[in-house]
Amino acid sequence: MAYDDVPSTYARESYDPRRVAEFARGVSLAVVVPAQNEAATIGPVITAIRHSDFVDELVVVDDHSSDDTATVAAHHGARVVPAQGASGKGAAMATGLAATTSELVVFLDADVLSPMTDFVGSLIQPLLENEDVQLVKGYYERPLHQMPTGGGRVTELAARPILSLLYPGLGEIRQPLAGETAARRGALEAVDFENGYGVEIALLIDVARKFGVGALAQVDLGVRRHRNRPLEELRPMASEVLRAALERYDVELPSGEVS
Repeated sequence: MAYDDVPSTYARESYDPRRVAEFARGVSLAVVVPAQNEAATIGPVITAIRHSDFVDELVVVDDHSSDDTATVAAHHGARVVPAQGASGKGAAMATGLAATTSELVVFLDADVLSPMTDFVGSLIQPLLENEDVQLVKGYYERPLHQMPTGGGRVTELAARPILSLLYPGLGEIRQPLAGETAARRGALEAVDFENGYGVEIALLIDVARKFGVGALAQVDLGVRRHRNRPLEELRPMASEVLRAALERYDVELPSGEVS
C-alpha cells in the first residue's frame, strides 16, 4: 500500500446533480440497503433514494428482522431480499451485491433519521468523473443527542486512531465506518466481506491494498442524524472494528466471540 497517496475529497458544494445525471446515462446503478429491525426508518430512506431517477435496482436486504422491516420496505417500492447465512452487516451487504448486477453499487444505512435525496448522486459522482476511483465513502457531521457533534464514537475512538497508526494513507478518511459507500462492482467482487460490523473498515483496507489509496474518495454529505446506540452496545462494535484492522496487519489474535 502506498502511504504517500491520499484519497480525493469532494466538498459539499462540488455536487452537481445535472452533471451526475448526464454522466450516469448508460451506467447501471444498484442501491443496497442492509436492514435489521428498522421498520421505523426504512420507509423514508427508500423514499429519498427513489428521488434519484438514475437508480436501476433498489434492494433492501432484510437481515433476519423480527419487526415489519421487510413489509414496510416492499410497500415503499424496494425489492426485498432475505440475508443469506448468519446475521451480520457484512453478510447482508454480500447478499445485496449478489442479488444485483449493476456496474456501480451504493450501500446506504437503514437507520438514518434525516435521509437526503442527494446521498446517492453525491456518492457516485467521483466514480462517474474519475475512472481510477474504485470506492467512495461519505462523511458528515453526526449530532449526539442535543449536541451538534459527538456522534460516531466508535469511529473517533477506535477506527480512525488504528488507521492512522497502522495504515497512514487511510488516516485521511473522515468516516471510515460510514454505511454510505459507493463502489465499482469489480472492486467489491475483488475482496471478501467481513461478516459483522468490521465490514466497513475491512472493505476500506482491502480495496486500498488492491487498487491503492489513490483509488479512494470521500464526499461531504452534510449532516447525518441516526439512532444513537447506548455506550454499552458500542464495545462489541469497536472490538469487531479493531479485530478486522489488526488481522489485516497480520497481528495474530485469539479466536472467540467478542463480548
